[in-house]
Amino acid sequence: MQLIIEEIPKNEAIRFIRQYHYSKIIPKLCKYFLGIFSSQKLLGVVELGWGTQPLQTIRKLFPDTALQTTDYLEIGKMCFLPEMNHTQYFGSHALSTLIQWLKRHTDCLFLYTLADGIEGKCGYVYQASNFFYCGHFKTSVYRDQQTYEKIHPRSARRLLEENARFDNVEKKHWLTQDFCEYKGIEKINGRMFRYIYPLTKGAKQLLKNSTYCQKDYPKDKDLQFEVRIGHRKYKQIPQPKFNKNKLFYNIQNTQ
Repeated sequence: MQLIIEEIPKNEAIRFIRQYHYSKIIPKLCKYFLGIFSSQKLLGVVELGWGTQPLQTIRKLFPDTALQTTDYLEIGKMCFLPEMNHTQYFGSHALSTLIQWLKRHTDCLFLYTLADGIEGKCGYVYQASNFFYCGHFKTSVYRDQQTYEKIHPRSARRLLEENARFDNVEKKHWLTQDFCEYKGIEKINGRMFRYIYPLTKGAKQLLKNSTYCQKDYPKDKDLQFEVRIGHRKYKQIPQPKFNKNKLFYNIQNTQ
């Protein structure tokens, strides 16, 4: 299957992402919205930009350099038509086409991305595409205990405001255990796995000198999940399930 990547209108990309991606929240720092086509049919969409801490991300991986946010792009969202998720090697083929597009159209040194361990993903598609693995970090989400809707902390603005009123304080950065119990919401911890791909010879050399990046890839056994049961108390749980069709809190935060 021959794939072509082209820039597409932002609104078209967002419609596709909200229809087919498990997370409906669009990153704030977006630079490119790209369509993945075959025979003029749109098979997938990739959004490229940066996360919430663009400079910290690249400096964390390369602390002894003066690399800037302009030296890399991050895959914020990538999703395909449902039938393509069951097509062997399609994800790797799409990533290979994306890498070639970046080499032709940008001056970036690296393509960076995260595999969402809370969703049970440790990054096999990136491993198959020869990305370098750069370690993991803990991440947290909330889940409605009745509907199983997943609520990202960055999307919980209205809940945080309600929590502040609940505790009679000015501001809250995290939902408290008492408030979560009152609302029927639980806090779940998991892991995010970092991956990076060098786009130039100079970038490959930087990776060789980095203590963070290697190819000792994580597997399913490295996925870990825990739920909060009290103030700063957690217990291990199996992989949590989320209902991607429930959008009460997420729709509130995309309006």
